[in-house]
Amino acid sequence: MRGRPVAWSLAAVLSTMASVALAADDPLKICLDENRPPLSVHQRGKPDAGFDVLLAQAIAERLGRPLTIQWFESKLDEDSSPQLEANALLSDGRCSLVGGYALTQDSLVVPGMKTARLPDFAGATRDDRRRRVALGVLAPSQPYVYSPMTVVLGPKARGRRIGDIGDLAGLRLVVESGSLGDAILMTFDKGRLIDGITHLVPGRDDLLGALQRGEHDATLIDLARFDAHRAAHPDTALTASGYYYPIGANRGYVGLASDGALIDAVNKALSALAAEGRIAEFGRQAGLTYLPPREPAILGDVWRKIIQR
Repeated sequence: MRGRPVAWSLAAVLSTMASVALAADDPLKICLDENRPPLSVHQRGKPDAGFDVLLAQAIAERLGRPLTIQWFESKLDEDSSPQLEANALLSDGRCSLVGGYALTQDSLVVPGMKTARLPDFAGATRDDRRRRVALGVLAPSQPYVYSPMTVVLGPKARGRRIGDIGDLAGLRLVVESGSLGDAILMTFDKGRLIDGITHLVPGRDDLLGALQRGEHDATLIDLARFDAHRAAHPDTALTASGYYYPIGANRGYVGLASDGALIDAVNKALSALAAEGRIAEFGRQAGLTYLPPREPAILGDVWRKIIQR
């Protein structure tokens, strides 16, 4: 009788060890946008590429788990919601983490609706495109890259010094409707720039193409988007102004709040990779203008900050 507790304890230990080993064999599933160069790119017949791909591979290696990337397509239009798309993918079990997620308070609030549709993803069926998913609560990792807005100049404004948004006065500005750049330019100094702004429809009009053709003089867009343009068009006439709008967001991973152990493990891996300089190196390899995360880690009410400036 005295030996039975020992036997039971040994069985429990062996069972726990087996569970740990099984978990280590489980793939780390990360959702990435298939068309967000230089962060993440998935094209048929070509190797997967981008900063977030390199980082995901390194995270999985640190955790001792194989990596599976679930590719999805996020629509660039006024009706899309990155928050709801990410939540639906996670809540449906398509992945445990979504990479390249903008860390703002607005993007991490409990969703105002109980269900949402999935974005189009690799392997989706007709039923997947129709059904709605019960949503969970999102939880962020620590940030791993800073993603600012920058002024890009067209050929006719080449060499123009831009030290503040006010320096855009007198230029023919172009911006996508409903974008963060739109809000910044339209509200600057009580609407001082409004008369010089042309709005394009996201997903339909070619913003940087119009700028390249000289139809406009300048725009305000995400820095990574301009990195992608330069990589695809090495002979472009567009130039970086070197100006970064002072209100920007960090990017990191987001998972479900119920998966806190994974978030903790990912944070430890991110800290180690950053200390070794590997995250910055991934940026250089991918052609990303890498900027380390800045405080605050999670941006507050971005719209109020913009209006108050």
